[in-house]
Amino acid sequence: MSPFFDERAFQLSLNRRSFLTKAAYGLGGIALACLLNPSAAVADAIHDPPESERWRGIINPPNFPPRAKRVIHLYMAGGPSHLESFDYKPELKKIDGQPFPASYTRGQQLAQLQGAVLKARGPFATFRRYGNSGQQIADIFPNIASIADDICIVRSLHTEQINHDPAHTFMNTGTRIKGRPSMGSWMLYGLGADTEDLPGFVVFTSAGKTGQQPVSARQWSSGFLPSRFQGILFQSKGDPVQYVGNPEGVCQSTQRQVIEEINRLNGMLQQERMDPEIETRIAQYEMAFRMQSSVPELTDLKSEPQHILDMYGVKHPGDGTFASNCLLARRLAERGVRFIQLYHRAWDHHSDIAHDMPLAAQDVDQASAALVKDLKQRGMLDETLIIWGGEFGRTPMGQGSGRDHHINAFSIWMAGGGVRGGLTWGSTDELGYRYIDDNQKMHVHDLHATMLYLCGIDHKRLTYRYQGRDFRLTDVAGEIAHGIVT
Repeated sequence: MSPFFDERAFQLSLNRRSFLTKAAYGLGGIALACLLNPSAAVADAIHDPPESERWRGIINPPNFPPRAKRVIHLYMAGGPSHLESFDYKPELKKIDGQPFPASYTRGQQLAQLQGAVLKARGPFATFRRYGNSGQQIADIFPNIASIADDICIVRSLHTEQINHDPAHTFMNTGTRIKGRPSMGSWMLYGLGADTEDLPGFVVFTSAGKTGQQPVSARQWSSGFLPSRFQGILFQSKGDPVQYVGNPEGVCQSTQRQVIEEINRLNGMLQQERMDPEIETRIAQYEMAFRMQSSVPELTDLKSEPQHILDMYGVKHPGDGTFASNCLLARRLAERGVRFIQLYHRAWDHHSDIAHDMPLAAQDVDQASAALVKDLKQRGMLDETLIIWGGEFGRTPMGQGSGRDHHINAFSIWMAGGGVRGGLTWGSTDELGYRYIDDNQKMHVHDLHATMLYLCGIDHKRLTYRYQGRDFRLTDVAGEIAHGIVT
């Protein structure tokens, strides 16, 4: 008896005739697409940038009218307590030292307090209302309080990772999986930069007196994006870039000849191997040569008047403090750098928070406010998005004399770049444990989606194909917080 013959399965099988038929239709479709929209076809075909030219972004033109041209991220590494900064909880103060209600924490993920006896810890700071908007801000941030009408305080931010390193990774890349591109790299890939003499994504670090958590260099990695989009760490003290000057006895013209010969050899290798990283190396040699002139000019703060230095609180320019880094961030913004990140490691307050957190606040309060005021007086604030905050918050339960990590609610503030000033967005329950789902919640994915939107990018369309899948910063989530947009 002959086996059952499935005619439909035979017709759909990949035999020679069906392959040639479908291939012909496919080639015809490609030809039609090229005729109808040549630029789109070219954009799909050339997914990676031509390294020999300044990269102007894969999102060109922008998906939306951009409100911000650049982003400055003031990263408070370690997790500032929202309960002593921007989210006042008088009810928590009332039950200070009492058992924390089990109804809040039952079945919840905790960090180091898992299984411990939980007691409420009231806020040590005093809160007042500031500005015409009446935003509530703790008294340990008097300078940020002075710009209350220029900032939007987000109280409902929440994340998914409860320990520092994965939480940094999640805040920067939108996933806990290592090896993904950072948001600065996504921004640079999407929009390019307005400078040919400096990197488009620059990072600074500084440290406070206490609460210092290490921050890995992979937090500004380009991941699977071409390496030209990774962040460049500038040293806060001394030469910001190592070997930025010519060696002894080597003049600029000789250095130019060396670069040209190296690039010629790399070009020969590229023609042989067609490796995009060789093209990146050629572009980076050219960038390094131009930085020999641009970086010393950038970091020479002698041109800054004394009242500007005093406004930021810079006592010794280039001393590696957060204040000096904020002033350099403004200078980078003026020169067309797309994404600037300033990490200040001072906020990991598991103990002695009443003593240590005011020290951390003192490190950053004046310079953070000065950056907003300085950009505003130069007419640059409207086109610069500033984000201030850490990777998570702190528990309303005490941990000895401090607070543990907390992911269910924490506060950040944003300014400029199309953000509504004088606005408090989102809220938490009466003890500051969890965000309230009132259509003003904000997940980290939502923060990323909103940031990209303000810069003119549809977060669902900024993708990169890797290992057979289209990846994006917001993964498969992210909602734009239109309520904070002007």
